[in-house]
Amino acid sequence: MVWTWRFEQQDGTSVDQPNGQEEFPGQGDAESWIGETWKQLLADGVDRAVLLEDDREIYSMSLHEG
Repeated sequence: MVWTWRFEQQDGTSVDQPNGQEEFPGQGDAESWIGETWKQLLADGVDRAVLLEDDREIYSMSLHEG
């Protein structure tokens, strides 16, 4: 089982991660990472992050406050 994030703009267009796709051994690790990096991702043009377990979408969230 591999956990990853997919990044999107508001219109659903995919945004590539500058350093390639990060893979995490568990959901908690992936969520901790996004908690530490969401501001930089937002500055890089990411509006939404989608958490994936292998190829299954778990949830998506906006990186904009409020």
